[in-house]
Parts: sequence; structure tokens; C-alpha cells
Amino acid sequence: MAHKKEERKADCYGDEVRDHILEFADNGGYEAIPEDERETWFTRFKFWGLFHQRDGQESYFMMRLTNASGILEPDQLRTIGEVAREYAKGPVANPEFGNGWIDLTTRQSVQLHWLKLEDVPEIWEQLEAAGVHSRSAGGDTMRNISGCPLHGKAEEFVEAGPLLERFEEELRKDDSLANMPRKFNISASGCTVGCAQDSLNDIGFEPATKEVDGEEVRGFNVRIGGGLGGRQPRAATPLDVFVRPENAYEVGRGFVELYHDYGDRQNRSKNRARFFAEDWGMEKIRDTLQAEYVDFEMHTAGEDFREEYTYNAGRPVEDGQHDHVGVGDQKDGRNYVGLSVPVGRLPAEDAIELADLADEYGSGEVRLTRRQNPVIIDVADEDLEALLAEPLLETYPAEPSPFERGAMACTGTEFCSIALTETKARMARMLRWFNENVELPDDVGKIKMHYSGCTADCGQAMTADIGLQGMRARKNGEMVEAFDIGVGGGVGEDPSFIDWVQQRVPADEAPGAIRNLLEAYAAHRVDGQSFREWVDATAEEQLVEFCEPEETDFEAPYMADAKQSWYPFAESESAAAAGEGSAVPSDD
Repeated sequence: MAHKKEERKADCYGDEVRDHILEFADNGGYEAIPEDERETWFTRFKFWGLFHQRDGQESYFMMRLTNASGILEPDQLRTIGEVAREYAKGPVANPEFGNGWIDLTTRQSVQLHWLKLEDVPEIWEQLEAAGVHSRSAGGDTMRNISGCPLHGKAEEFVEAGPLLERFEEELRKDDSLANMPRKFNISASGCTVGCAQDSLNDIGFEPATKEVDGEEVRGFNVRIGGGLGGRQPRAATPLDVFVRPENAYEVGRGFVELYHDYGDRQNRSKNRARFFAEDWGMEKIRDTLQAEYVDFEMHTAGEDFREEYTYNAGRPVEDGQHDHVGVGDQKDGRNYVGLSVPVGRLPAEDAIELADLADEYGSGEVRLTRRQNPVIIDVADEDLEALLAEPLLETYPAEPSPFERGAMACTGTEFCSIALTETKARMARMLRWFNENVELPDDVGKIKMHYSGCTADCGQAMTADIGLQGMRARKNGEMVEAFDIGVGGGVGEDPSFIDWVQQRVPADEAPGAIRNLLEAYAAHRVDGQSFREWVDATAEEQLVEFCEPEETDFEAPYMADAKQSWYPFAESESAAAAGEGSAVPSDD
């Protein structure tokens, strides 16, 4: 029997949902949706990037936008910021971030919160006039295509832009493939640093070379079945297929169609493509692709560049690029400048000012990375000094502290009903505390610390140097917010996921535990050793001992009610504590 969500989608999904959203908006918004049909419609709305926020925030919606491989063309970021300033306003200001802001996600896209359904038509009109849309940004469909955010600008072994564009224009816009068994993530990268993190996607195309008929050919190797969440992470498995650039789209489309046709639509906890790939196995998938979906003869895999990957690979800074923060060279002689937005949240006014700086010093185009950061591109040498001196770059620096540079955080209980802890404001406070209370060796340029509010792992804690996942624990007879703490994750040549060294650490004791761990790292590491390398070389029992929880002077608000945080329950008990509501994780 198909899952109940399949029944909800069967009658209406994909492009036709838009007309219903507009109809509800024109007839009173949230209140126009029959109460007994709301969960059904909320399931359908997700295809258009529209998520009802959690219980207690009734009538408010989050909208996720989509922009393949993180490209925001001139004026698009400004328009998003203007929409956020006008419409993304909550009933109470966030004590850390104020009111009216945008969230940058781990799939190179943007989210807006606190939207009213009756405002959606006007919001769409403004965004779409600038070329920004929300179609296929959520739900059981192909999500935002990810790739190297600097494709076409930085050096690439094989050009990935045309493939990314075809996936966006021809595959994601095909309404016949809108209703997938579950969400489906696609990536393609032509650079040799691994920044698309192909290991974490349902299908990933990575640069490779192969001798074909006596000719050395540049193209892509294919991996399938990667993903995080549910504490069942999988690194994508080589499909043993090499494709020329002109054939890559057909293989990508073929696997999407295969999963669409044969994927499990009954058990939603086991129907992501990573479980499908394990169930079928590479040989059966490859044979079925060849027999039913691909018209040319596929080659076996070529030689990849994974041993050169440095992006979030846990290698020392001097080995190469591990993110897109800082000043870097473009192949045309100009520069890109990546800024650090530590938890991916930009007030609307700052987003507009960032767009202004991109216009003034670059081409106006802004690229978004998989680490929740923006990149200004096309900056001439003579303009670099002035750009780096701009006041906005004091808030979002191109040379941040190691803690700010490596930080990511999901949405948390602020909007997500499945989260167990508040995330973004707490991480912002922890970063300030670490900057003031933890001293790292001079050659340690980053500590990648990722925070997920629950095991769905939208904050990608499983791939961090230090991963935090939200939990609950009992302290002094009271249930409080807590963390599980893990170490040693990362991607690169050999992706690894964190090993848990402490569990259910109360939120006020977790910063002390992390400080103790980092002080041990500083004291016991070999010169030049990265954190991940040190973890690999240290016995597990020692890591557990080093990561000893400790109360400190760190102030940890919102300890007691994981569903309340600070709003919208400012004057009442949490209405969400007893219910599950509709999940709105950072990249669900």
C-alpha cells in the first residue's frame, strides 16, 4: 500500500499546485484552506517551495527559492532582500538577528520565513520579474542542483556549466517527473577540489579522464546513493560509469527516471535513493540504465581526481582550497571574494547592501556556496582593497576566525517541528564565546563545526570536524536542550562520518566540552596536523576523555523548552511542545 503522502500527491502535484496556491491566497490565505484538508495541501505546497511553519506559527509560511549551483544574477539578491524586508517579518523580533532576514542553505539556495499566504502572489511577481522562482524547491522532487559555485569563473578540468543548465532547464522543469518517491539531489562539478560534495548526493558527476578508442577524453565519473540523515549516512557509490560531457545529461536523466519508476513509495524512512541503490546494487542499476533509459553504450569509470580533493576534506590549510571564503583568482584574471556568514543568516538590509557591493566592485552577480556563504565575483585587482575595506565586510569578513569560517547551522526549533534544540542563535553565541575563550595554533585556519537540531542532519553535522546534533537530557530534575557531540567527519577522497564521543550533553555544558577537546588538540597534535588527521590518529577512549562536559560562564538561554525558544510564544506556554506539525528543516 502506498504511503498516505502518495495519496495526497496523486490527485494534485507539480505545476498544477500553483493555481491552487493562488486561489487560496486570493480568497483569504490560510483561512481559505479547509481545516480538514490543510495537511494534504501543505504536502502539495512544498513542490512550490512553500512550507507551513511549525505548530504555534499557524498561518505563516517559509518559502525556499531555487537557483541552480548557487548563481544569483545581477539584481536577484537585491530583489530577494527587498522581498524579505517587506514580507518576511515575524510577530516578534529575533533577539539575535532582528526581524526580516534571509537564510542561506547548504544547497546553495535561499529561504524566507514568516510569509503570509495572501502575500505569495505579490512575492512571486516580484521574484519572478527578477528571474528567481521557487518551483521544485521542496517536497518529493528534484531539488536545487548543486555544483561548484565558481563554475565558469575558476579553473575547471571539464566545463560543468552546460550540464548544470540542462539539468535545470530540461530535467527539473519536466512536470512528468515532478512526483518522485522522495526528494532527489543532483550535483555536477568540473573542478578538482571536490566542492560540489558529490559524495552526499543521490547522483553526482565528478571530473574524470579516460582513454577511449586511443584518445584521452575528459568527462565525468558517476556516483549514486549518497546522503545524510537519520544517523544512516551513506557516501555515494561509484556506478562504474564514465560519460563524455555531451552524454552526461542522458545518464542523469536516466537514473532520475529509473528511480521515479522503480523507487519505493511505501516506506518513507527507507525510500531515499541511497537505500534504493543498496537494494538494487550497482550492477543491476547499470544494466537497467543501459537497457531501458540510455541510448548509447556506457563506458566503465575513468580516472578521477578524488585524491586531490581538498574541499571539507580535513586536510591542512596549505594543501589547498577547503571552502570559498577569502580572495581567489578567476581564470579571466579578475578575483572572487568569498564572505563568511557564520550561520547563513543575513538581515534584509545587509543582503541589499551586499548586492550593492557586488554591483559597485564586481559584475553584480553573487554566487552561493554549499557552506551557507556568498561570493562576490568579477572583482578587478584595483578594486580589491576598497572592497575589503567596506564596513559590511567587518560583519561578514573575507578573513574570519577559524570558528566562524567553519560554522554551519540548520533551522532548529525556531521553525522546525522535528528539531529538538534551538540552533542558529545558540551557534552565533557559541562562536563569540569560542573566539574569546579558545586559542588555536597559528597554522589552524579553520575548525568545521556543524550543528543540526535533530538527526535529520540538515546542518550536515555528520561531515564536520566537530558535529553537534540536538537532543534532550535531564539536568537537575528538569528536561533541557542538549547535544550529542561527534568528531572526525568530512568528505574528500575518503568521505568519513563523525564518531560520537559524548551524548546528551546539556547545552550549557557543551561549549566547555568542545573547549576541552580543542585544547587537547592544540596540546597533543603534531605540527601541521589538521583536526581530522589528529582525530584519526587518536584513540577513541582518549577523545571521549578529552571531550569532558563542563559548566562555564557561557550563557545558554532557551534551555528548558526545546519547542518554545523565544517566539512566537513570548506571552504563553509553547503550543508546539505536544505536537509534531509540519517540518521545515533547512534543506528538507
